[in-house]
Amino acid sequence: MILPTWVFDNSPIPDPLGYGERAVRALRALRHPKSRLAKRAFTLDPWQERIVRRVYGPCHPDGRRIVRNVVMLLPRGNRKTSLGAGLALLHTIGPEKIPGGQVVCAASDREQARIAFDEAAGIIREDPRIASRVHMLDSQHRFRHVASGAEMRAISCDAARAHGGTPNFALVDELHAWLKRDLWDVIRTGLVKVPGSLMVVITTAGRGQENVAHDIVDYARKVARGEIDDPATLPILFEAPRECDWRDEAVWRAVNPGLSHGYPDIEGLRQLAREAESRPADREAFRQLHLNIWLDHSADPFVDMIVYDDGAAPVDLDALRNEPCWLAVDLSSNSDLTVIVACWRDGAGGYIVHPWFFCPEDNLRARADRDNIPYPIWADEGHIIPTSGNVVDFRAVEDTIRDLCAEYHVREVAFDPHLARNMLNNLLDDGYPAVEMRQGWITMAPAIKELERAIVGRTFRHGGHPVLRWNFSNVAVETDKAGNRMFHKGKSRDRIDGAVAAAMAVGRASAGEGGSLFESADFDPAMFVM
Repeated sequence: MILPTWVFDNSPIPDPLGYGERAVRALRALRHPKSRLAKRAFTLDPWQERIVRRVYGPCHPDGRRIVRNVVMLLPRGNRKTSLGAGLALLHTIGPEKIPGGQVVCAASDREQARIAFDEAAGIIREDPRIASRVHMLDSQHRFRHVASGAEMRAISCDAARAHGGTPNFALVDELHAWLKRDLWDVIRTGLVKVPGSLMVVITTAGRGQENVAHDIVDYARKVARGEIDDPATLPILFEAPRECDWRDEAVWRAVNPGLSHGYPDIEGLRQLAREAESRPADREAFRQLHLNIWLDHSADPFVDMIVYDDGAAPVDLDALRNEPCWLAVDLSSNSDLTVIVACWRDGAGGYIVHPWFFCPEDNLRARADRDNIPYPIWADEGHIIPTSGNVVDFRAVEDTIRDLCAEYHVREVAFDPHLARNMLNNLLDDGYPAVEMRQGWITMAPAIKELERAIVGRTFRHGGHPVLRWNFSNVAVETDKAGNRMFHKGKSRDRIDGAVAAAMAVGRASAGEGGSLFESADFDPAMFVM
């Protein structure tokens, strides 16, 4: 667990020009409509004050602020909206404002974007001295400091118009909920146009790795661990480790800095935890929203994705050219993903796999926008092979199979015969070792059992292929009365084609030299019990 210990340790925070002290004084001079302090003074608890000083205090020798990007991962209920609104006001009506400056509160939708904006507007209205100097345009979701022309506005990803402008401050709220990265890119490119700009991301943990939030938080983690030297990025990450005891109140307090000051409500958390004991979905929500544990997509995952990630060591395909190889093909209909997975036995009871994914070129951008999945980026990086047209070109898939058979020592090419009859017959006619592998319990349950054994035993190496990982993270499983497990496409959150093909390939490889799955050491007659 990498926590920002400097938030609590009272270590010195450089403030050579007094900008950190200035920001703290400006925030304490504000009033908040929900404050319980005298004269409704803005609440700035010690841990929040430390963050403000760390953002605004350290400067370059020429006076420029060092921090330009803040990534704050805070569990729900820690008053991150109030803190974010206060920081935004420093740049609109406070000492950080610039003439004609643009401050934006950005979120996934209009309603969410209004939350921080309304918080800031409420602070302004609470103090008549400030309110008289600000022109409110509530219907337009913005207000302007009259003397300087500095303006704050709320914007969202779902707005019909494109967002231009050159903000000098951006508050990005709940980034984990952003379905697309378009607005993120607009804000980022706008901020670099203004000297001394500042972006503050305040979010809770999300799900999956195929989104802008995971990219940004993961970059911040690397900065926090010292893997990346980036003084301009300030990571403030309150997140519990995935393997922690989620019922341990010591863990709650470690990642909820507000608990020692009475928020969130400890009794409320205890009640949620009691309910989550018997409701798995509630337990996952508790871990995500109150402990900031970044989850995978499937609520009932096939395997723990942390264990899966242990197999991410690089795969050297050149070194496998002369080793026995088994291919499995999952063909798609229309515009879905198609995949070929190659599998090699590694000699230690494990398997090495590598996938080739195909997607229609004409649908890459539309699918990315619809599914919030970075298909174009994956295609640019070589993780997906785009085929011409708006449906997968099976000719390209068949040509790839033939190329793989020429390049590697392929023993079998396994197909689910559904959609594959023509391709399978073409390959058989030309002497390729194509075989049928139907997607029923009798054939797939032993294959999935062997795949699970390899993953859990850390003997399944996949090279960290991002599309394959995404497929595995989507898998939902179905279990029969005998304990056999099957991948359930209908219950799975999204595409699982790569995981299905991987199970097929591992199943064929486990049988060995063209043998039957029923002859493998892991075959159990109980698999026939339905």
